Amino acid sequence: MRTEDGSIIYRCLNGESGVFGLLVDKYKAGIYAYAYTRLLNFQDAQDVTQEVFLQAYRDLRSLRRWESFVFWLYRIAHNCCAKSARARSRRPDSEFIEDQNPYAISDSSLNSYRDIQVNESLREAIYSLPETYRQVLMLHYFGGMNSSEIAKSLGASPTAIRMRLSRARAQLKEEMVAMMDTAFEGQRLQASFTFRIVEAVRRIKVNPMPRAAGLPWGLSLAAGIIIAVLSLNPYMSITSDLAIPTGSPLPVEAKVLKTGEISVDIVKTSKISVITDNKGDGDGGAPQNAFMLAPQQGQGGKWTEKADMLAARRSSVAGVVDGKIYVIGGQGSGGVNLPHVEVYDPVEDTWSKKSSIPTPRHCLFGGVVNDIIYAIGGWEKQWEGGFGPIVEAYNPAKDEWIRKADMPTARGCSVVGVVDGKIYVIGGTLDTSWLGISTVEEYNPVINTWTEKADMPTPRLEAAGSMVDGKIYVIGGTTQNLTPLSTVEVYDPATDTWTEKASMPNARGWLSTTVVNGKIYAIGGGAMGNPRPTVEVYDPATDTWTKEADMPTARGCLSTCAVGGKIYAIGGSDLGDLNLPLGRGIVEEYDTGFVPKSIDAKSKLPTKWGEVKSD
Repeated sequence: MRTEDGSIIYRCLNGESGVFGLLVDKYKAGIYAYAYTRLLNFQDAQDVTQEVFLQAYRDLRSLRRWESFVFWLYRIAHNCCAKSARARSRRPDSEFIEDQNPYAISDSSLNSYRDIQVNESLREAIYSLPETYRQVLMLHYFGGMNSSEIAKSLGASPTAIRMRLSRARAQLKEEMVAMMDTAFEGQRLQASFTFRIVEAVRRIKVNPMPRAAGLPWGLSLAAGIIIAVLSLNPYMSITSDLAIPTGSPLPVEAKVLKTGEISVDIVKTSKISVITDNKGDGDGGAPQNAFMLAPQQGQGGKWTEKADMLAARRSSVAGVVDGKIYVIGGQGSGGVNLPHVEVYDPVEDTWSKKSSIPTPRHCLFGGVVNDIIYAIGGWEKQWEGGFGPIVEAYNPAKDEWIRKADMPTARGCSVVGVVDGKIYVIGGTLDTSWLGISTVEEYNPVINTWTEKADMPTPRLEAAGSMVDGKIYVIGGTTQNLTPLSTVEVYDPATDTWTEKASMPNARGWLSTTVVNGKIYAIGGGAMGNPRPTVEVYDPATDTWTKEADMPTARGCLSTCAVGGKIYAIGGSDLGDLNLPLGRGIVEEYDTGFVPKSIDAKSKLPTKWGEVKSD
C-alpha cells in the first residue's frame, strides 16, 4: 500500500500533527544523507535534518498543491545546508588537540582512533568526487535509497542515477566502496529521531484555512487536479490508483499502514486513476508528473526556414546540450574538411562560433553523454581515403576539446547510439571502397575504454540511428555499390542482440533521424544524385511507418536535432559527386505538433495546501 503525501499533508493541516511523523519516517534518511553530502559532518547534518522537517511543517500551508512534496523538502534542505555552512564558517574552532588535557584522553578514545582514521579517509575520498556523484553515492549507501527513490528525490531519471552511481564507484578505490556500509552503519539516524520531530511539531500551531469555494470537501491534491484537468480535456486517459483523505465522496477502502515507527490510517480509492503521459526517449523524455506538464498535440506538419549556418557544410555531426544545437566539423565545397564548431540557439535563431575541433574531418559521428559531445572517427585526410579512429570530446561549458582513447576500428559513415551513458558505434565503412561493415563497438566514457559487441545483421554505411526506450534503431543506409536500403534493425545493449523490424517505405541512404515523443523521424537522404525531401515517421510501439510533410529542400548528408518538439534539419548536400560535394548552410525547422504545455490550474483549484479544509 503506497502512502499519498497529499493525504498526510491534508490531515496535518486539519489538526492531526502526529501523522507528520510518517513523512519524517519516509524521507529522513535521504535528507540526512543529502545534508551530509553538503556539510561532511554528521552532527551538523543531523541538526540540519531536524531543522528541515520543522521548517517544512511550519510552512506546510505555503506548499502549492501541484508541487511535489519531496522536491519542496529538498529545496528546504538545500537552503538549510547553505545557512549551516555560513554559520559554521563564522564559529571559532575549539577542537584543536593542543587545547585538550593530554591526561584526559581515555583508553576508549585511543581504541577508536583507527575507526576515526578510516572515517576520515572515507570522507576525503567522497569529498574528492564531483557533487552530483557525491549526492547519489551518499543517498544510496548512507540513505539506503535505491536508484528509483534517488531519481524521484533529485528529479532525474533512474537510468541517469544508475549511471552516476556507476561513475562514482569507478572513481573510488574498491576498498573504499566495500567499507561504506560498515563505516556509515553507526552514523545513521535512530528511531527516536522521528519521535523527537513529532513531539516538536505538536507544539507548532498550523491554522487550517477555510475551505475553498466550489471545491468538494475532502478531495486530495490528485483527485482535485484530475477533476480540473478532465474538465479541460475530456479525452485525457487515466490509469492506476490514488490515495485520498477520509471524507471523500468517491468510493474508498480504509487501511491502516505501519511504516517505520509510525502507524496511521490512510484511505485508498477503488477506481480512481493517475493521469499518465506516454512520452518516450529523445525529445520526449521520460514519464513525468502530468499535474505540472502535460503533452499537447498542436497542429504540426509545418516547415519554416531559419538562419543559415555560418559555414555551409555536409556530413557533420550535431548534438544538443542545454537546448542549443552544436554542429561540428563536416565538409565544405570542394571537398575541404572543416574544423568549424558552431552553436545554434533556437530561441534567438542565431549562430555563434566556438573552439574548432582539433582534427578536421567529415563523415564523422558522435553522441552526447553527460553534456559532453563526442566526435568519433570520420574522414581525416582530404584525398587519401583516410578514415580514422580518432575520438575527441567537446565540453560546451568550457568550450574546450580533450583527446580520448582511439576507436579500435578506424571507420566513417557509422551510426551512433547512446544508452545508459555508453556510446555504441555501429557499421560504417573502412575506406573509399564504400563497402558497408557490420562491426559494433561500445565506448565507456567513464573508464575511457572500448569493447566489441555483437555484429549488426546487415552490413551497411550511411545509415541513421536513434535510441528509444534503451534500444538503438538503425534505419536505411547503403550497401554494395552504394545501393540504398530500407532495412530497419534494432539493437538491445542489455542483451547484446539484434532484431529486425518493419522496413522503411522508401529505401534511402545518407538520411538523418531524430526522436520526438517516442517516435523516430527519418528525414531526407536518397540515392546518389537523387536527394529526397521525404519525411517518414516510425512508431516503435506499433512497428509501423507513417508519412509526414516533405522537407522544403531535398538533401542528404544532413544533420537533424530536436528541441522542444521541433526538428532542425541542418546543412547537407545534393548527393552529387562524393569528392566534390556542394555543402549547404540551410536550416529548416519542422513543427511536429508535440508541444509540452504547462497546465494553469490556478483558476480551477486552490493553489496551496492550506486553502482546503474538511468538515
